[in-house]
Amino acid sequence: MRLLSVLPRIGILAMLLTAVVPPAPAPAQVSIGLSVNIGPPALPVYVQPPCPQPNLIWTPGYWAYGPYGYYWVPGAWVPAPYPGYLWTPGYWGYAGGVYGWHAGYWGTHVGFYGGVNYGGGYFGVGFVGGAWAGNVFRYNTAVVNVNTTVIHNTYVNKTVINNNYYTNSRASFNGPGGVNRQPLPEEAQYSHETHIPPTSIQRQHVQVAQQNRNYLASVNHGRPATAAVDQPLTKANRPADFAPVHEQDKVNAQNANNYRATHPEYNENHPPPGHSYRDTHPEYNEKHPVNYDNQKPSAHHNNQNMNGANHPNQNHPAEAKPPHENGEAHPENKPEKPPRG
Repeated sequence: MRLLSVLPRIGILAMLLTAVVPPAPAPAQVSIGLSVNIGPPALPVYVQPPCPQPNLIWTPGYWAYGPYGYYWVPGAWVPAPYPGYLWTPGYWGYAGGVYGWHAGYWGTHVGFYGGVNYGGGYFGVGFVGGAWAGNVFRYNTAVVNVNTTVIHNTYVNKTVINNNYYTNSRASFNGPGGVNRQPLPEEAQYSHETHIPPTSIQRQHVQVAQQNRNYLASVNHGRPATAAVDQPLTKANRPADFAPVHEQDKVNAQNANNYRATHPEYNENHPPPGHSYRDTHPEYNEKHPVNYDNQKPSAHHNNQNMNGANHPNQNHPAEAKPPHENGEAHPENKPEKPPRG
C-alpha cells in the first residue's frame, strides 16, 4: 500500500519535469530538403520594421519554393526557442544542375548561410545585429531597427559593418552565378553542433506566406509589396495585400519549371527575376572587378534597408554598366518564350 501511494506522486513529478526541462535539440544535419531547376529571384530591397518588443530575433526574408513556384517569405521579428539561441538563415545552393534548399535553424552560433547578404545584420558571415547577455538580447542599433521607447538594451557598434560586410550582390543563392563562397572553418564546425529547426511560429509564418498570391514571384516579378513585417504572419495577421492563390498558378509554375529543365539555353539568357548581368556572368566580373571596400554601406543605411547596398545613388561610386545591363543579357539570341510561370 505504501508503494501504491508513492506511484501517483512519481507520476506527477515526472509530468512536472517534462514541462520544465526543454527537449534536447536535435543533432545537426546538413541536408538539402528541396531541389528545383529554376533559380530564385534576386533579394528585394526593403525597409526593416522596428523590433516591437525585447528579446526578439530578426529573421530575414527569403524566397521559398512550393507547389505554386517561388514565393516570398517576409522578414519578421520572432522569439528564439531559448535564451542564447541565434538564427542561421536558410539558403539556396546551386550544384549538380539544380538549386537545393538548405533549411535555416536555431543554434548557439550562426553557421554558414551561403554567404548571401540578407541584410539586417546578416551580411554574408555571421550576425552582427546584436548579442545575448544572459537571458537578455542586446541590439546593435547601428545595424538593426528597434523601437527604443520599449527596448532599452541597445548599443552602437559601427565597426562590425565594415568587418563583416561581404558582398553588395543581391544574389539569393550560393554557387555559379550567385555568391561564390565556401564555409569558413568555424562555420563548418558550427554545422556539427546541435540545432533546433524552425519553431511552430515560423512554420505558420511560412504557411500563410505561401497562401498569399501576391507573394508569388510569378505575380510580383521579384518585388513583393510587403517584404517585411514586425510580427510573424498568422491567419489573423495577414498582410493588407493578401489574396488567395489560384489553381492556375500551380499549373503555370509546373510548366515553367519543366520548360527550364528542358531548355538550358533559355536559362542562360533569362536569369531569375531581379538578377543583374553581373549575377549571371562571372566572366564579366573577372574583367571588371568591383571595389567592394568603397561600397560598404553606412550604419544609417543598413538601419533602414535590407540589402541597402544595392539602393541606387546611395553610398556607392558610379560603376560602368556591362552590356545590356538594363535589358536582356543577349537580346539578339532570344529563344521562344516559356509558358507563363
